[in-house]
Amino acid sequence: MKRNAKGFTLIELLIVVAIIGIIAAIAIPNLLNAIDRGKQKRTMADMRSIGTAIESYSVDFSHYPAATDLTTLAGVLEPVYIKKMPRQDGWRTDFYVNCVAATGYTVASFAKGGADDTDISGATSNFSDDIVFVDGQFVSWPEGQQK
Repeated sequence: MKRNAKGFTLIELLIVVAIIGIIAAIAIPNLLNAIDRGKQKRTMADMRSIGTAIESYSVDFSHYPAATDLTTLAGVLEPVYIKKMPRQDGWRTDFYVNCVAATGYTVASFAKGGADDTDISGATSNFSDDIVFVDGQFVSWPEGQQK
């Protein structure tokens, strides 16, 4: 029998599909991890921007703005201290803010989990752990290999 047909055999196609599947199984978890890491970095940058605006206000008025929600804080800071204040973190959850004129301020993101578990302090290694920024520094932040 002469073989003149051009094309791939079923075995060759199955091997190619299996190789593509193995590559996808390796790449997809790394991609998802990178996406969450990017959301963390964006959230931290937004929190620093809010903190910088609050500190600028404090320099001008010798006290922090009194605000317990985003709308009140944005009304005080926009557009003089920050052009447009970020309202949500990378996971599309509203930031938690609490400014007390005499004592200081807190800006927090409930991160991927979306729940308030602010009892965690220091470096965290879970995407669901809160990110907390108090008086110009992070007291709970992501670090190391994330889960």
